[in-house]
Amino acid sequence: MIRWDECCDVLVIGSGAGGMTAALRAHDLGLDTLVIEKSEQYGGTSAVSGGGIWIPDNHRIRALGGEDSRAEAVAYLKAVTHGELDDGRIEAYVEHARAMVEYLERDTRVRFEAQAQYTDYYPHMPGGKPGYRSMDPLPFDAAALGEEFLRMRAPSPGTLMMGRMAMTMKEARVLLCRGKGWLGLTAKVLWRYWRDREGRKLSRRDRFLTLGNALVGALRCSLLDRGVPLWLNCQLERLLIVGERIGGARVLRDGQWLNIKARHGVIIAAGGFERNQAMRTQHHPQPSQAQWSATPPCNTGDGIRAAQAVGASTALMAHSWWAPTVQVPGEEKQRALFIERNLPGCILVDSAGERFVNEGAPYSDIVYAMYRHNREGATSVPCWLVFDADYRRKYPCGPLLPGYAQPDWRLPEHLRKVLHKADDLGALAALIGVDGAGLGRTVARFNAMAVCGRDDDFGKGESLFDRYYGDPGVQPNPCLAPLHKAPFYAVRVDAGDIGTKGGLLTNAHAQVLHQDGKPIQGLYAIGNSAASMMGRTYPGAGATLGPAMTFGYLAAEHIRADSQQRQGPSTLALTGR
Repeated sequence: MIRWDECCDVLVIGSGAGGMTAALRAHDLGLDTLVIEKSEQYGGTSAVSGGGIWIPDNHRIRALGGEDSRAEAVAYLKAVTHGELDDGRIEAYVEHARAMVEYLERDTRVRFEAQAQYTDYYPHMPGGKPGYRSMDPLPFDAAALGEEFLRMRAPSPGTLMMGRMAMTMKEARVLLCRGKGWLGLTAKVLWRYWRDREGRKLSRRDRFLTLGNALVGALRCSLLDRGVPLWLNCQLERLLIVGERIGGARVLRDGQWLNIKARHGVIIAAGGFERNQAMRTQHHPQPSQAQWSATPPCNTGDGIRAAQAVGASTALMAHSWWAPTVQVPGEEKQRALFIERNLPGCILVDSAGERFVNEGAPYSDIVYAMYRHNREGATSVPCWLVFDADYRRKYPCGPLLPGYAQPDWRLPEHLRKVLHKADDLGALAALIGVDGAGLGRTVARFNAMAVCGRDDDFGKGESLFDRYYGDPGVQPNPCLAPLHKAPFYAVRVDAGDIGTKGGLLTNAHAQVLHQDGKPIQGLYAIGNSAASMMGRTYPGAGATLGPAMTFGYLAAEHIRADSQQRQGPSTLALTGR
């Protein structure tokens, strides 16, 4: 006999975008829902992300002049995953992702816009598209949240102007390369922040929410509209079995042990295990360090381990949503290099001073290449981003603002530890422990190719994706420029991630599968708690959050249908659930 301290129909473990979408849909289907969050802040990795979702054949495409179809999307996903997935999840995602977005826009405060120019990561593959499938959340005014805003996980400082003011993705692209109107746009962002006097009485944080904070803010406000409870400081300890089903969970809330009964289902949306060093050591290619991750420190695989304890299967445990990262002393997580590598005038080199990858490739591919190339005498974990004075003056790099805004002499002491500087390439190589002769040969060859605008070694700048974050003012290739002007610089790059890919094996309804291949009744997993339906690859911007939210939506739908089948629709109508 279990003594229950709290009862609900659906227990959602985790407060990221996937978990909150599941909770909203469950509530709107008439199910009494409770969301619990391990940390003292809600939003999880979603809050520090770009907030984009990859939704093929979405309802905004045709109005923007684009074309797409479910058949093309399935073909594309099958191609980029090399046919490794054949369990129905790809088809389920493509079929229902659009319905999920339309539901949110119709019934909640969440709004999206399709990005016409944000290409798929592999647009040359069958079914690939040059834009439209990635959707960004529209900005959200945190004034609607009141003081609940202060409990939201803050955005990554790398997404903020001067580490404080929020920008949309479109604004960031203009400011990145000082495009047309960048001075006026800078003034607009500054004014937008400083005019919110009431907001600054609460916090220095910008209440004009963009990217992941905009998505999380709109979802949280929608939960508040419905009165759906969200408990912070509430950690999952284990799942509880009632009969032949998962019937609830034992949790630690504010130091008190509680048993929560979930009458119809438990949805694990607690993120991955990237901050669990023991699990990284067990599953990941080596070396692999938890501190290299760009995710919040609370992602330690609690949900995955709890489900394994009741017999759940796992998959893809050696894989992550890889991203090269840079350590910034004093910050809780590393900063991912999403755009810096695409810009002209930089190269990635190993300890032999040699290039080993197209620097502008999708960020997950960069880390795969780091591990694939890593060997004695030419270590690439870590590797080095090398650039010259022109790059330093014009572009940001990790925590470093462009030199025109933050010259070297104004760098604070903690950033001086990030940036390595020397008057010539030989001295720079000695400073960072790289073979000087090898670096000299590499730069000489790269410079010759950059002048011609063609990277014969790795093809940097040939893909539409490479060029998306290039500098349009640099021609003939917006991703290539020679490294010729002293001083020269280097930044250490680690094999980081924005979450793990490996997790609980699920079916097309998001049900967790037992080791015998059958669904564990009453147990669901989404987001990075589940093994990715994208396999080892990263099809496009938003390919993490899109499936998390879609399968959260589908989990709620399946729980409702299952509860009706077990209890009968008349019983649910009488109870109001």
